[in-house]
Amino acid sequence: MSKTVLIGGASGFWGDSAIATPQLLAVPGLQYLVYDYLAETTMSILARARSRDPALGYATDFVQAAMAPNLAAICGQGVRVIANAGGLNPRACRDALAAAAAKQGLAPRIAVVTGDDVMPRFEQWRAQGLRDLHTGEAPPAALYSANAYVGARGIARALELGADIVITGRCVDSAVVVGALAHEFGWRWDDWDRIAAGTLAGHVIECGAQATGGLFTDWQQVPGWADMGYPVIDVAGDGSFVLGKPEGSGGLIHPGAVAEQILYEIGDPAHYLMPDVTCDFRQARVQAIGPGAVRVSGARGRPPTASYKANGTWRDGFQLQAMMAIRGIDAPAKARKTADALLARTRAQLRQHGLADYTQTCVELLGCESLYGAHARALPTREVVLRIAARHADPKGLAFLQRECASAGTSMGPGTRSTFTGRADVQPVIKVFSFLAPKEQVALQVELDGAVEAVAPPASGPAAAPEALPEPPAAPPLEGDSIEAPLVALAWARSGDKGDDENIGVIARRPEFLPLLRAQLDAERVRTYFAHLVEGEVERFDVPGLDAMNFVLHRALGGGGVASLRSDPLGKSYAQMLLDCPIRIPRRWADDGLVT
Repeated sequence: MSKTVLIGGASGFWGDSAIATPQLLAVPGLQYLVYDYLAETTMSILARARSRDPALGYATDFVQAAMAPNLAAICGQGVRVIANAGGLNPRACRDALAAAAAKQGLAPRIAVVTGDDVMPRFEQWRAQGLRDLHTGEAPPAALYSANAYVGARGIARALELGADIVITGRCVDSAVVVGALAHEFGWRWDDWDRIAAGTLAGHVIECGAQATGGLFTDWQQVPGWADMGYPVIDVAGDGSFVLGKPEGSGGLIHPGAVAEQILYEIGDPAHYLMPDVTCDFRQARVQAIGPGAVRVSGARGRPPTASYKANGTWRDGFQLQAMMAIRGIDAPAKARKTADALLARTRAQLRQHGLADYTQTCVELLGCESLYGAHARALPTREVVLRIAARHADPKGLAFLQRECASAGTSMGPGTRSTFTGRADVQPVIKVFSFLAPKEQVALQVELDGAVEAVAPPASGPAAAPEALPEPPAAPPLEGDSIEAPLVALAWARSGDKGDDENIGVIARRPEFLPLLRAQLDAERVRTYFAHLVEGEVERFDVPGLDAMNFVLHRALGGGGVASLRSDPLGKSYAQMLLDCPIRIPRRWADDGLVT
């Protein structure tokens, strides 16, 4: 039989479940455990932690929850581990893990990949006219951190040198898989199709259980949430792979769920830019090949660009988020009046103390579909959660709202519980500055057993156009009787964030549905549907291999991540909202049971 590599995806973010590692270690023949911790929001959190304590800045859960309780099994089974848990302080992460291993009488060889920290170069780039990748603005006066999103070469080299555990800083999420595959199969770094296929494999499992039933549109079909199975991929030498999960675990291996994950958090599927390759996922295919197994193939690759994407984090004022429960007759009206009164009262206090007004406020009535805007359903309710968020340049400017919220419990509407957990905390706002860093100016190194070795930057090449695909077939005109159905009857969908942009992947449940969906669900209709949330343009991209479309909504998240005051700053609910969008279909589809 041809060689394959068996990899378990044990973490999709900092805070993922502790059940993943022991569950995956029970998979026979497992060769690698990979962990992804570094969402853009996480980098902001790590920057804030390191500003308080220079010994922090890494994902402490990796050491305490994932590794320490399972190190004996990992070392005993010879499973190799790759994680980007190092964050802003990979050496501290290594030292903490080595100390935890030593307490158990273990001594795994731990390599660190460094060099993604580009703070030493930043002032030089600023002087050369560096601008924000998205807004064109000049850099802020001072940064907490600046890191390039590096690739998999350092990981592969660490494995070649014999590392048992590889800890990186800010590599791209999929690099933890690409590094293992490049090492195991000896892939050339200019074998673009294979590197792209490995990137797709890493992309599918980088969010943990999102590949195995988590967040699936048809969530009712997904059993065993309490013991949700984490993904296992069996990867062939060409980069195609079979996705499964541990025997007896919960979750669901379903082509629709895998297709949702392929489109999660990507922009143009023909130009998915990674440090090691430019990927084209338009012809990616998912195929159920048996119970609990889906095969994924079809990724194509081209040379990458000569730059890394990089993010800097910086402080832009302070924010406060307070929530209170309001119940009884006309609860929504009481909640709105409460919010108006608290903001008016505290604005008066700001003026009295010579302080500026809030720079931004947000009032949401959770339970009243406030995020839905004009699409909200007017359902009577006698219970809401009032959420008030505010931002100010000076933390003193938020102290009034922090204090005055409690007064609503006695001086405003009946049935008000003015706090859930005491006074809300004033938090610094950590924003992201995105830019491009020249690859030849980012010096990566592998550190293992006291030795340091430089890593060559990824190859790059001239920009190449993606392969031209045939024009999608046009939808035939609706003839005869037609009815209206919600999009969810025709499609699966999942949404994800990239900074202040949002993407929604829409996958037709049946190939024959796609032409009609394309005809009725274009970029302008999606822009109109989300007009209350989206400030920029909307783009639509075809993904014929998945019978899908991918929508990118620009400036859609109120700043995104910790920079947004919204209750859904990552846009996790956007696909759920779009799935209610009405679509006109032939009545015979319903009569024949194609749509239910």
